[in-house]
Amino acid sequence: MSDSVAPTLAVTYASSDSSIEKDINDAKDPSTIHAEPVYPLAPAGSDNSSPRLTDHIFNRKRLRAFDLDAVATQPSVFDDPGLAKQYRPTEKWENLSNFDPSFRWTWREEKAVIKKIDIRVLIWACVGFAALNIDRYNISQANTDGIIKDLGMDTNDFNLGNTIFRLTFLAAELPSQLVSKAIGPDRMIGWSVTTLCQFWLTNRTGFLVCRALIGFVQGGFIPDMILYLSYFYKTRELPMRLAWFWVAHTSSGIVSSLLSIGILKMRGIGGKTGWQWLFLLEGILTVFIGIATFFMMPSSISKTKTWFRPNGWFTEREEKIAVMRLLRDDHTKGDIHNRQALSFRMVWDSLTDYHLWPIYLQGFLFSIPGGPPDTYLTLSLRQLGFSKTNTNLLTIPSDIGHIVFLLIITLLSEVWNERAWLAATSSGWILPFLVAIYVRNTPEHPIKPWAFFGLITGLLSHPYVHAIQVAWISSNSGSVRSRTVGSSVYNMFCQVGSIAAANIYQEDDKPYYRRGNSVLIAVAVVNIVLYPAIKAMYVWTNKRRERIWGEMSTEERAHYLDTTTNKGNRRLDFQFLH
Repeated sequence: MSDSVAPTLAVTYASSDSSIEKDINDAKDPSTIHAEPVYPLAPAGSDNSSPRLTDHIFNRKRLRAFDLDAVATQPSVFDDPGLAKQYRPTEKWENLSNFDPSFRWTWREEKAVIKKIDIRVLIWACVGFAALNIDRYNISQANTDGIIKDLGMDTNDFNLGNTIFRLTFLAAELPSQLVSKAIGPDRMIGWSVTTLCQFWLTNRTGFLVCRALIGFVQGGFIPDMILYLSYFYKTRELPMRLAWFWVAHTSSGIVSSLLSIGILKMRGIGGKTGWQWLFLLEGILTVFIGIATFFMMPSSISKTKTWFRPNGWFTEREEKIAVMRLLRDDHTKGDIHNRQALSFRMVWDSLTDYHLWPIYLQGFLFSIPGGPPDTYLTLSLRQLGFSKTNTNLLTIPSDIGHIVFLLIITLLSEVWNERAWLAATSSGWILPFLVAIYVRNTPEHPIKPWAFFGLITGLLSHPYVHAIQVAWISSNSGSVRSRTVGSSVYNMFCQVGSIAAANIYQEDDKPYYRRGNSVLIAVAVVNIVLYPAIKAMYVWTNKRRERIWGEMSTEERAHYLDTTTNKGNRRLDFQFLH
């Protein structure tokens, strides 16, 4: 251990509400002190002391001075004798057996626990999301093989199918999230079989029905997984993990594009088209992933031991570290059991939480400027004369750019603890590319294929800020109840935005889509203005609350916490991230 961290003696906290105050008094009496020493709390505000990737890039001097054996236990509301009682977890909390405010650990131990969580939880969450993306978007590769023509459809029929998919996906979001809250997301993944059914498509009606079913059974998966990850990660850790979540989303698109090059060449085998074989083989792959997911996702940190995993993932000490580091970061995670169903009243309170409405609105708008160019990328490249194989290969550079800038923008968000300004950079990036395409691609002077490819690749490489916004909603929800509903409602707004985006490019506007691109330019401008406005609202609210809370005595604060009917982010002691 480091010489700079002197061991102190303390008692183990009992389970009664007066335990914290009792332990402080007992600690003054040597006869009540336990023989085993524990380490003091880390200095206030030292949550960034754990070395991160950002330290290797931006602050190597600090990295060299870092002591892995220093105390990592962060100060929290549980250390205030006058207020700790009001923040104690509910007796029904799934991790209550590991609740111990006197427990201390080092950064070396916490890093080992986080590594285990990343390997065990995050990687499989990414695998599941990759499978979802393959099943959701292989329709783009099918498009290059002529599925529209084979099924006797046109562009408007294709738009209708995408709209129906998003509508059913949207309709299933909140119900799926509420069911998942009660039984767990590990039991909610069974959509791959539906994707397989596209192998037998023969007409427009079958196409529309399949798109509807796929949307319905996949709806809710994303907010389910976001809520699930919040059970394992702290507030500042979640955005970067969600960035990797969306890296898996994009990476699966690259893999799917490469697979499609070979699979689509199977056209004619068994009298089937290439896109039919694509749906069949990729569907089989994701079916196996869906089955494995049931065995790979424990319900909570304290429930990793089961009949097929008798040793669990953590030692008893690691389990307690994993639980207490979360609770010290966000005490609201102990307010409700993660398998407790939400009542209608809880759902209504969450839906009427107007503090989250601005981010919902941004969820609707933020993806629109880049949505249609992305959806119609393969079709546009084919119309410009690129071959089927080259078209699928040419989608890869923008996917790689997407991944790189997604990680960079999320990393900067972690370094600067900033959300609104960085989220605005996405539309700020897209805007000049949209203007260039609008100006250069006209009926009088059509753009050259490779020039279009360069512009569209630059546009689609924009910093994708979805991970930042999802974590923003999760953090600003202020309770598991609100987080459950809020993440789902946010994703519903995102889907509504996708529906709007899917209908901006119309049949009578192709191939230049000048009317559609003018709409995208307008939305991008609105986004650039809206993000600073949201930030200003949260800053004003925080300052107002901080002033009122700061003027209250400890007794007044305790009385407020005991008597207030406000919950979650409506309480005076809650501060919004921005």
